[in-house]
Amino acid sequence: MTSLHERIRSDIENRIMSGDLAPGDRLPIEAKLMEQYGCSRMTVNKAISALAATGLVERRRKAGSFVARPQAHAMVLDIPDLAEEVRGRDQEYRFRLIHREAAQAEALDLGPVHQFGIAPISGPSLLTIGVHMADGYPFAYESRVVSLTAVPEIEDAAFDPESPGSWLLQHVPWTEAETNISATGATEREACSLKITPGAPCLVLARRTWRGKEHITAVRQLFVGESYSLDARFGSARK
Repeated sequence: MTSLHERIRSDIENRIMSGDLAPGDRLPIEAKLMEQYGCSRMTVNKAISALAATGLVERRRKAGSFVARPQAHAMVLDIPDLAEEVRGRDQEYRFRLIHREAAQAEALDLGPVHQFGIAPISGPSLLTIGVHMADGYPFAYESRVVSLTAVPEIEDAAFDPESPGSWLLQHVPWTEAETNISATGATEREACSLKITPGAPCLVLARRTWRGKEHITAVRQLFVGESYSLDARFGSARK
């Protein structure tokens, strides 16, 4: 069950990420939030402190709390929802979950998630391994680790037929993403899941995302070479 301070934090975060509250806007004063949610000042303060810890909110002494302004601009690659892309081609989408494990990150066998510039996530984490399917045919093999400190509610989420990536895009706003694109040959395990020959050429997308200063997820997706093309929109970092 979501605590009240988490609900308040989530509501304000969603307003920020949707643009309803823009950078520099002042958040509602604590007294107004206390009245709106029927809670104590301590509960409101806990929610605002959590937003400030992620870098989404700036607290100014005697002035209040404000939506933080971005400190820099960078080029980013928008994160695609593979389920949405597949369905946009009038194909049936499904994510087939192969493995799921929750433990301290140091105890998980993260394998190739460590590669291609993807740094490990520390602390309690959820590891998922699965295959993205289009019309019943596999086209991408995914290994993903998610911080349970940043996203505790994902531990109880279901991932078949929807994928962890789709769930995260729907439930957890991100503020920064880093993507690495490369090519490799499929390992025996990957080839078996993708129904291709071991060593067959594949496109690799490795990505990690943050919400403020919180590291949310690290993922490695291996795409069958002839079955996927990358259509992406580039632009300035989210403001």
